[in-house]
Amino acid sequence: MIRSAGILLSFTSLPSPYGIGTMGKDARDFVDFLAEAGQTFWQILPIGPTGYGNSPYQALSSYAGNPYLIDLDELVRDGLLKKSEITSVKWEKKPDHVDYGILYNERYKVLRKAADRLPLIHPQEYIDFIQKENSWLKDYAVFMAIKNDQKGKPWTQWPENLRRHEYEAVRNEAERLKEEVLFQERMQYLFFKQYYALKKYANAKGIQIIGDLPYYIASDSADVWAHPEHFEMDGDHRMTFVSGMAPDGGNPGGQKWGNPLIAWDRLRNDGYSWWISRVEFQTRLYDALRIDHFQGYASYYAVPAEDPDASRGHWRKGPGVEVFRRMEEKIGKRQLILEDLGILTQELKDLVKESTFPGMRIMQYAFDPNDPGSYYMPFQYIQNSVVYTGTHDNDTLSGWKNDRNNKGRIDRCKAYLNISSDKDFTWGVLSAVYGTVSDLAIVQMQDLLELGSEARMNDPSGKTPAWTWRCLPGSFDKKLSAKLKEKMLLYCRNNWRAVTDPVKE
Repeated sequence: MIRSAGILLSFTSLPSPYGIGTMGKDARDFVDFLAEAGQTFWQILPIGPTGYGNSPYQALSSYAGNPYLIDLDELVRDGLLKKSEITSVKWEKKPDHVDYGILYNERYKVLRKAADRLPLIHPQEYIDFIQKENSWLKDYAVFMAIKNDQKGKPWTQWPENLRRHEYEAVRNEAERLKEEVLFQERMQYLFFKQYYALKKYANAKGIQIIGDLPYYIASDSADVWAHPEHFEMDGDHRMTFVSGMAPDGGNPGGQKWGNPLIAWDRLRNDGYSWWISRVEFQTRLYDALRIDHFQGYASYYAVPAEDPDASRGHWRKGPGVEVFRRMEEKIGKRQLILEDLGILTQELKDLVKESTFPGMRIMQYAFDPNDPGSYYMPFQYIQNSVVYTGTHDNDTLSGWKNDRNNKGRIDRCKAYLNISSDKDFTWGVLSAVYGTVSDLAIVQMQDLLELGSEARMNDPSGKTPAWTWRCLPGSFDKKLSAKLKEKMLLYCRNNWRAVTDPVKE
């Protein structure tokens, strides 16, 4: 990886007149901004269809796209919608936040009109898509059709024969609900048609897209329902152990997350084919891929499914580097970024090094006054790494600075980076990020806009709404792109290749 930079911004956070960011004009405008600002990468969050809670890390499928991201104006241009059909809906209450309630109630009504008109306009292209994606598309479409017929209930609460994915029962339901199955397939066609057009536009501008592969699969997903053999499930299709985190000082009962555990022992027997197929699909979508929760490949915490908390859980050994070696043997080496955050055991550090892929460094994790030589201090970084201001789970730099609980850390940050005033804080930290030795620097769009905690994407503590923040129209202006381009030139992040040969005396 050459010395470069990028911006972290979810598709959902793009400005849009239709309640949520989409893959249309505003996405292409952002690509133009990235190119003008000397950037190389656009990092996004997972783009799967979301369920209850709207978390992109709890998608209803590992393969499907989120229909909310389909751009409505593009559908008008394709002759699938009339402009009046999209402007007659009040899509938002506030332009800087997503209202998922409005989207849930209104978006599919409009998309159904477009889907109904689809076969008359793109018949062969549509058929080609169905055939190419058949390995996952049918399961997903049937899953969503039944789920909608069951008033949104998770599959674990469906009638017994459907819950157990019995062949005859599922086939009969698919036939009964064939119009809904068809609608779900058509939405996926529309999604990926727009996505690949956007990716082609970005790549032509020199912008690469970094995707995000969650480690855990949502229990209420087409993946788990249709293929329980890939997870730790008993013969009755019920989870035996689930994901979580061990007890600590702040959580005496630990954390019970509730995701089904991947059956790594069974996957090993067939060369990890299911996991590799996920990576292959994702790397078809993206130019680079962030591997979420890399800790789980070293070791993961298993909690008995029936327990109320995680206190009786235990650690298990993950698949280690073997799964990545098998991946390379089968599909070749891919451009991966490892999310090696969490419990920084020597086992995890060794696994990152053995994998040869870059790990992550988070500037907000540095400057602990009680740990002056912290792993996250800038002088500890290595070239084969990706430095971030913060992840989607962190506060903005401005919010981080203003949190009274961080006073000691902020004081040390200001002293270390020679930041003399609060008004210079955000760009002082950004400059430090760009100045590190890490090959790639990724910053949150919220920090470039110098926004506070109100713009936080996710707060794991649950104190603020999650996954709702959006940029306001006009955020990607010429003044900001020029300022950012200047930083790229100053810190040699305009795809600069380092001199690898030692200087001779």
